[in-house]
Amino acid sequence: MTIDERANTDGNAIEDLMPPGTRVVDGRLVLGGRYASELADTFDTPALIIDEAALRARARRYADGLRSRWPNSRVVWASKSLPCTAIYRIMGAEGLGVDVAGGGELVMALAGGVDPARLVLHGNAKTDTELTMALEAGVGTIVIDNLDDVARLERLATREQGVLIRVIPDVETATHDAIATGHQNSKFGLSIPEARTLIDRLRGSARLRLDGLHAHIGSQILDVEPFARAVEAIATLGSFDVYDLGGGLGARYTYDDHPPSIEAYLDTLTDAARAFLPASARLLIEPGRSMIAETGVTIYRVVSVKRGASRTFVAVDGGMGDNLEVSLYGQRFEATMADRVGGGDDYTVVGRHCESGDQLIDSVPLVEPAVGDVLAVAVTGAYCLTMANNYNGALRPPIVLVKDGEARLALRRESYDDLLRRDA
Repeated sequence: MTIDERANTDGNAIEDLMPPGTRVVDGRLVLGGRYASELADTFDTPALIIDEAALRARARRYADGLRSRWPNSRVVWASKSLPCTAIYRIMGAEGLGVDVAGGGELVMALAGGVDPARLVLHGNAKTDTELTMALEAGVGTIVIDNLDDVARLERLATREQGVLIRVIPDVETATHDAIATGHQNSKFGLSIPEARTLIDRLRGSARLRLDGLHAHIGSQILDVEPFARAVEAIATLGSFDVYDLGGGLGARYTYDDHPPSIEAYLDTLTDAARAFLPASARLLIEPGRSMIAETGVTIYRVVSVKRGASRTFVAVDGGMGDNLEVSLYGQRFEATMADRVGGGDDYTVVGRHCESGDQLIDSVPLVEPAVGDVLAVAVTGAYCLTMANNYNGALRPPIVLVKDGEARLALRRESYDDLLRRDA
């Protein structure tokens, strides 16, 4: 029985947080047609498992949904959520544009075959090197974040370059401070008065073609109303050919999370566009977390089970080296034993790193965890591997794509030789 076919579910089963199409067979978790514990045997742990069919379906749901509501539009995947050449290749094959925020993401997007004309370059501190790379590659759109971007581009560009101005809409959102970007004191973008002045300047530029405006209010947003307010705010700057409305829709990480559906999110954006923007305008949106978070599951091996004064610790072979979301944002995750799915007593899952803050999940029900067992953590597709690091010399984990019972390595595990390779 697939998750979508489950009867008598209250939405509070661990399977409901797994990628669509995930199954439980005789109590064992099956991802993309493969037993999770079998994937651990084959690819070792920790490892990030991405359900490719779920990801492609998500991309099509976004693209088809936006196109049906606003034909002159494009979905642009925010690749900072999981920058990996194989994932860029999938997004390009699905016809999506790609948002890159630095030279490394640009290099991987190009290696993945993404059409440079469909690339959007972001960044609040773009260097001469990165801008030159983008210009030479033929990146279709560069987002102006500050006046220094303009000075650099006018100096470096040798032909006409399409640009958007990133505008701070001054919209507050109910999300963590570290991932809120639409408020007045955001480090990203220009205030509406500053943007108005820059519009006049860019319209007189010999090299830069002002196509329109960009706005992004943050990440992991679980209410659609702020998105509509952002559209209304930037509309006060006048009529343009292109409006990039950013991303930010939240993912369902826990049983208590109830993010709007993709369809409700798209309805909100396009309804606001019809109310405030020119009917002829081209709409871009930049989903990242909501595109890929729920397609990923991280698998770990249990290394130790230790009873403390008031709780029992399950220590795994990963932690803040492959998932900083807990330490940075206080993000809650849910987990299960891969071969004994659901239920059980409460345990605290901790990582292997020398920090008391290296705690993956406080108080999660698990069935009899023991050394050597495989533990699966849901909704880890976005930002976990993006922020992977070498704390205590940990090796950054691989990405494994699963689909129709087949599993393939998309990104290999880092090796100890890799740690020494940059030594001078």
